[in-house]
Amino acid sequence: MDEATRALIELSAALGSRDAARLALALRRAAQAAPAAAVEEALLQSYLFLGYPAALNAIALWREQTGRPAPAATPDDWSEWVQRGEQVCARVYAGQYDRLRANVARLHPDLERWMVTEGYGKVLGRPGLPLALRELCIVALLAGLDAEPQLYSHLRGALHAGASAEQVEAALRIADEALVPERAAAARAVWAKVRWRREEPQDVR
Repeated sequence: MDEATRALIELSAALGSRDAARLALALRRAAQAAPAAAVEEALLQSYLFLGYPAALNAIALWREQTGRPAPAATPDDWSEWVQRGEQVCARVYAGQYDRLRANVARLHPDLERWMVTEGYGKVLGRPGLPLALRELCIVALLAGLDAEPQLYSHLRGALHAGASAEQVEAALRIADEALVPERAAAARAVWAKVRWRREEPQDVR
């Protein structure tokens, strides 16, 4: 794993740990090892999982540390986001895509639309990071949260997006460094379940 990739995954794990000192250190390392635009993409996508307050505070710290000005705004294009969101979400969830949308729609149809259009179209479909790297960053972030169903989905999503099992293992090792032992063990248990089910012949991938 190259240093830029490691720095982005470390940053995502620090975001998920909610440890301010670790985040500050990870931002400094990322500023040295990774392209600034890639760091900003990792920070931007964190709002989908941590909410606006955490993302805003992290980006404010990034601006303070680096002195970098904000980039130009991305033009809104809802029709493109819908199309892109459907494509990206289908790639991440593969054979479970239709089931996912039906399940979320049963919870609330607006959430289902927002998940595809905003989550996968507006944010995760952005061109600033390859999808496999986005998913590895999400895995590292989610490993620190009490969100095992979502971690399971994005572990599978990383594989569907083109990451190897070895790369997922590496991302989890990086996340382990930011986590208390109990949370690290829980993330490992989810990964073990993903790997076991991938070996089952009836698993749809």
